Amino acid sequence: MGVGTSGAKSAPRARDVRDTPAPPRAGQHDDRLDTGHDTGHDTGHDTGHDTGHDPDHDADHGAGPGSDPGNELGIDPDDLPDGLVIADENGRVIRFNAAAARITAVPAAAALGRHLESALPLEDLEGRRWWQLTDPYGGLAIRVGQPERNLLLPGGREVLVSARYVRTAPTGPVRRVVVSLRDTEARRRTERSHAELIATVAHELRSPLTSVKGFTATLLAKWERFTDDQKKLMLETVDADANRVTRLIAELLDISRIDSGRLEVRRQPVDIGAAVGRHIQAYVTSGQPADRFLLRIEQPLPPLWADPDKIDQVLSNLLENAVRHGEGTVTIDVTPSVSPREREDGENAATSVTVSDEGTGIPEESMNRVFTRFWRGSKRGGTGLGLYIVKGIVEAHGGTITVGRAPGGGAEFRFTLPVGTPAYLL
Repeated sequence: MGVGTSGAKSAPRARDVRDTPAPPRAGQHDDRLDTGHDTGHDTGHDTGHDTGHDPDHDADHGAGPGSDPGNELGIDPDDLPDGLVIADENGRVIRFNAAAARITAVPAAAALGRHLESALPLEDLEGRRWWQLTDPYGGLAIRVGQPERNLLLPGGREVLVSARYVRTAPTGPVRRVVVSLRDTEARRRTERSHAELIATVAHELRSPLTSVKGFTATLLAKWERFTDDQKKLMLETVDADANRVTRLIAELLDISRIDSGRLEVRRQPVDIGAAVGRHIQAYVTSGQPADRFLLRIEQPLPPLWADPDKIDQVLSNLLENAVRHGEGTVTIDVTPSVSPREREDGENAATSVTVSDEGTGIPEESMNRVFTRFWRGSKRGGTGLGLYIVKGIVEAHGGTITVGRAPGGGAEFRFTLPVGTPAYLL
């Protein structure tokens, strides 16, 4: 019996499964910050009270949450994603937003009214006190601020800090010091990811290139000493290693396009059942037993418009994972489904493909990392980039992909692609 599908009749003779039916305007805050702060806070009575200043007096004139300095920004500073610290002309903190409290682990109430150097003690990477080093209220009268740099909080936590000096006149005294704080953890994760990518690429390239170099150098130096069979074996090894390098470079290009949002999808009509059948046939031809694969297609399937090359890439990765890392029967179910983008008419507007095996599966604690870079389910080779690329391709089609546990106990990957004729053809 053949694999019973429409669109997969060319598949190898495996089990027969019959078809089944089926805000306020931004942009004003700079001007207001430069000029509006004079009202109700900086008029005469606030000048010359550097010592013995009552914090309650500051709070009455804009030091507390919801006070004038916050309103001057045009938005609530607590809604800003970055930390914001504002000090007045005497160096006392009059604004300490929620993000600044989170980043520094200092409550806003504890920072308000204190001197900037005390409320926000910062050191550079050489251990020098940043406020003494930069002296925002002294020095050159033409300075407008400090560019972003890495500084250390007490305890050694690293933050990105930039500052702006607000003056009422180009060379006048500093009336406000506005400090921006950003957590470096996201940047550190990105840097670690890049470092891992470089290390992985270097390792994956070094192995095949060493082999290629060794065999070619040996053949060139001692060609006459080898038999034809030995020469053929060496050249086949060189060819396989060259293919490995080519695949790695293709994966890196795909990652670059996915990360930059430049992955192009060229949609054409795709017979997904026939595509799965071709992959099964390739595995059977390479030596896998035909009865290891079970292909089930539920009819009728809606017409699928997708990029055939990229869908082949998705199927290749998922089937390779099931064959290499799984055990027992590899089951592929192709079914009509509800689109990831819900349709009001309730029609089946998507096609789902589920690939499952009967192996040990993926540990529950690892499932949230399956589609990240460099995740490997076992030590059986691979770069750990394939599933990351699969997710990027599926999402570029407007689809979704999930991982779970199969009924047989192994891993189950299911991706769903929306269907329908592209808008430019309507």
